Amino acid sequence: MNYTPEQLRRREASKWTRVQIILAPIQFLVFIISFALVIRYLATGEGYWITTISIWLKIALIWALTITGMLWEYDMFDHYFMAKEFFWEDVGNLIAIITHNLYFIAVWMGASTETVMWVMVFAYVTYLFNAGQFLYRGVHSYRQRQTLKKQALTSSQ
Repeated sequence: MNYTPEQLRRREASKWTRVQIILAPIQFLVFIISFALVIRYLATGEGYWITTISIWLKIALIWALTITGMLWEYDMFDHYFMAKEFFWEDVGNLIAIITHNLYFIAVWMGASTETVMWVMVFAYVTYLFNAGQFLYRGVHSYRQRQTLKKQALTSSQ
């Protein structure tokens, strides 16, 4: 899906675009570290507390990106969530954030630490699909902006 020229202008003007550009790679780095720690815990039973802290940090970051993403979506499409232009990305994000929060439900219900870690493996797989959606959208948006810049240069000559 291409952005309209007005949406591109709004994207560039939104402070939330920059916030997302900063937070998304941080979240991805935390995801890689936390995923490795979860796998290590499942394989060895070692590192419960550092793994737990990494999970809490990952959940905090997905919430931070969701909230700032909703503000960005409002700047772009005048809807905080489920704008038709961003529907599938929002569905993917909703699934990812629900699965991440299953961690708290599993802990609250007294699930074993191994079960809790498997819940996070599942949550992290949903995050990968969601991150892939946003990466695809970002690359597509970048290409569109580059094409428009070239067209503007060509027409001004």
